Amino acid sequence: MTGHGPIDTSPTPDGGTRWRDPTLTPSERAEALIPLMTLEEKVAQLVGVWVGADASGEGVAPHQTEMAGGTEWSSVIRHGLGQLTRPYGTAPVDPAAGARSLAASQAEIVATSRFGIPAQVHEECLTGFAAWRATVYPAPLSWGATFDPGLVEEMAGRIGRSLRAAGVHQGLAPVLDVTRDYRWGRTEETISEDPYLVGTIGAAYVRGVEGAGVVATLKHFAGYSASRGGRNLAPVPMGRRELADVVLPPFEMALRLGGARSVMNSYAEIDGVPVAADDGLLTGLLREEWGFTGTVVADYFAIRFLQKLHAVAADGAEAAGLALRAGIDVELPTVDTFGEPLVEAVKAGAVDEKLVDRALRRVLTQKAELGLLDEGWQCIPEGLSKSLPDPASGDSSGDSCDDFAGDSSDDSPGGSSGGAGRLRLDDAESRDIALRLARESVVLLRDTADILPLAPGRRVALVGPVADDPMAMLGCYAFPAHVGAHPEHGLGLEIPTLREALGALVPGLAHVPGCDITGDDTSGIEAAAAAAAAADVCVLAVGDRAGLFGRGTSGEGCDATDLRLPGVQPELVRAVLATGTPVVLVLLAGRPYALGQEVDDAAAIVYAFFPGQRGGQALAEVLTGAVNPSGRLPVSVPRDAGGLPATYLSPWLGRRSQVSSVDPTPAFPFGHGLGYTTFDWSDVTGPGEPGERADWPVDGEVSVAVTVRNAGTRPGTEVVQLYLHDPVAQTTRPVVRLVGYTRVPLEPGEAARVTFDVPADLTSFTGVRGRRIVEPGEVELRFARSSADVAGTVPLRLTGDVREVGHERRMRPRARIERIAPEDRG
Repeated sequence: MTGHGPIDTSPTPDGGTRWRDPTLTPSERAEALIPLMTLEEKVAQLVGVWVGADASGEGVAPHQTEMAGGTEWSSVIRHGLGQLTRPYGTAPVDPAAGARSLAASQAEIVATSRFGIPAQVHEECLTGFAAWRATVYPAPLSWGATFDPGLVEEMAGRIGRSLRAAGVHQGLAPVLDVTRDYRWGRTEETISEDPYLVGTIGAAYVRGVEGAGVVATLKHFAGYSASRGGRNLAPVPMGRRELADVVLPPFEMALRLGGARSVMNSYAEIDGVPVAADDGLLTGLLREEWGFTGTVVADYFAIRFLQKLHAVAADGAEAAGLALRAGIDVELPTVDTFGEPLVEAVKAGAVDEKLVDRALRRVLTQKAELGLLDEGWQCIPEGLSKSLPDPASGDSSGDSCDDFAGDSSDDSPGGSSGGAGRLRLDDAESRDIALRLARESVVLLRDTADILPLAPGRRVALVGPVADDPMAMLGCYAFPAHVGAHPEHGLGLEIPTLREALGALVPGLAHVPGCDITGDDTSGIEAAAAAAAAADVCVLAVGDRAGLFGRGTSGEGCDATDLRLPGVQPELVRAVLATGTPVVLVLLAGRPYALGQEVDDAAAIVYAFFPGQRGGQALAEVLTGAVNPSGRLPVSVPRDAGGLPATYLSPWLGRRSQVSSVDPTPAFPFGHGLGYTTFDWSDVTGPGEPGERADWPVDGEVSVAVTVRNAGTRPGTEVVQLYLHDPVAQTTRPVVRLVGYTRVPLEPGEAARVTFDVPADLTSFTGVRGRRIVEPGEVELRFARSSADVAGTVPLRLTGDVREVGHERRMRPRARIERIAPEDRG
């Protein structure tokens, strides 16, 4: 342990050191340690401590002001400590200083407690390591827009390596909530409104983080995004089929296909039962049915909320007992109900100590997996200098770390140059991944006048409140937005705005903000309209600013009453469109906004969902044609701001009908996206003859294929989407739902044959008896450009008896892309 001497491995008073034996399995080591521990030592492993929690009111968790409280460090660690909460993510701290501070804290924990077990350290990492000067990647809706799990996995691997290099063991991501109501402020944190897309992209993220040796934490399990009215932390009136068929599959996929080792409970109460107290969900389903063996950590203050917000517990001790019985293992972010209240409840016989041991077993097993029970464990992670500068002493002999993105022969996080370790959280490779992800996530919704790409030599005006705002690129879990403004420190990153990036490519770019993102000041709209009228083309950039609990227009606790653009931005849009100048409407936002009639009046519309620190460059490249857009909508864009927000996953009664005056048809459907080239789709085939309905055994697989050709003059990427249509079933089903997709990059004139091998398991749903089944009957597999643009249909008939399937069912098809030689194209 660098700088602090070796861990004390002398025998405990009863002589037991078997738990240190690295030849034993992690679970065996945990079992060997548990009998040696006192009740207080056991409970200490089930809590975290957030010593930097801000009680000023500018918190980063709900009700933090009243919940954080003051805890004396020396007293809380005397029996050991389970977790350290966000040592980098509470306030701006130089990465080197953070590493030294973390190492010192760990040394104290090890030296003070009897067994010398370090704490497991966790951080937020949704859009990158949520630390000052760490790369900020695009927000999860942008991941969904890429339809590219491979690139998301690459990003997540980079994030995981940064966390590990900084001494962090666990990342609180990904968010696997399926968007159900766009008004919900945390829509920006979701990947999509489609569970299959959420599951495949989310599993890829998990593989990246876990592959780097960091524990990925799935959240929020489950139902959080289905709150009534789109309000944060509101009741969820969800039925069991919506839970089983829409909400749960992404978590299943991330566990099965990703290998996540931790799950965080949802704040939600589903049909009157808070998830934090629901043993049927956290134990019966998650562990007994799905076989999950990792840890369940409480969302921040969720256990105390059983008393304070849900009113199902009379006090902290009762709340602790409910949560422990339900299956929560660790209380976060700081010591509360799992502290003295739980200890006293166990001593009084109100809570069985076996429940404490059950949770402890999982915690210690995971610590053993992470090496935290090993004798050779290091306070300062490998790859960092053994002589990191001490900020207090002013010593910089080891590595100043001031040149955060400076030149280095090793650009990996924690990499070294010239023998000196350097904690680099924003390096060239990370920025490159952020840029590539941003490029793939930009969605071109409309280009009726072929106004894009912007032609050279045209006079361009750039107006709008987000055009010159670096924060417009960042989601609410990016460090600058999440922690808030610290002017003395700055953003810690270079974040080019759209104005800066587009100005570098378009000479003479005129810029007028027009209005603020929020507020009612319209005084600047006239000048913005005048700038647009004097230009050949106007790029109008509108949207959101991410924040927390009312400090933004998007983000946690920043819910919307309707889907109109915030503030007076709708007035700005109307005024600029009224000039008659062709308008390219650019949205930088955390949710889909309804644009009403303006949808039809804009010459072009481009959508970006908080595209990260290189989002400005990516947008400028798309607008000027340096990049051919290939993003597809992960959420539908509604037409009416006041109608009930509804996703594309609706049965027939959820669509336009003659019995309601409200038309929920979106302006742009899920999966929609255009580019600067055209693609021809042809030769759709299945297992039978064309036009015939072939048999598909309920336990079998079918292969369906389509040929896609780039018929334009530019290289481009088509996203081939496969949907299931089940016309008659024992419960009402979505008219269509996504069951497969793949990106197909093609040069001009190039063609490819795209084949999906589809297991019948993908047709399964929850039947009338509450069991997941594959039901015989007629179905269709549809090749489509979007959920509403079908290019070809394969009619099929599922044959056999009704078949029950469970957690081990196949969850995705195999996709194959075969290039077609020019001479084979006919």
